[in-house]
Amino acid sequence: MTNINLKIKKLHEDAIIPSIAKHGDAGMDLTAVSKGYDDNGNVVYNIGIALEIPLGYVGLIFPRSSNSNHNLLLSNSVGVIDSGYRGDIMVKFKKVNKAFGVGESEYYIGDRVAQLVIIELPNITVTEVNELSSSERGDGGFGSTGK
Repeated sequence: MTNINLKIKKLHEDAIIPSIAKHGDAGMDLTAVSKGYDDNGNVVYNIGIALEIPLGYVGLIFPRSSNSNHNLLLSNSVGVIDSGYRGDIMVKFKKVNKAFGVGESEYYIGDRVAQLVIIELPNITVTEVNELSSSERGDGGFGSTGK
């Protein structure tokens, strides 16, 4: 297991520094310090922190499992925080039609709204080729492996 030092700067006095809750947990909860709306009606939560993710790593923002209690979907499915980004962490949700869900329509300021997972990136070399090796699946797409 690789140990990294994730440097976190508070940008808002009410910001909560995320941490791993239990040994073995993958994600750190992100807590909203403010809530607003963008021009498309998405709900935007500011977390009030900036990160210094080490080179060779990426921060990924996922919804928390409790998000199923809200009528919100993370607007970009998974947020990507590159190691060079030093700005405020924001989480943006699309509102879901109330008919498709139950519970609270939105999170409140002070709620844990998402989770951050830090993942090591491989060193990738891209090579253009004329042919790819064959595989059992081949070019079978959606549904090609069965139900």
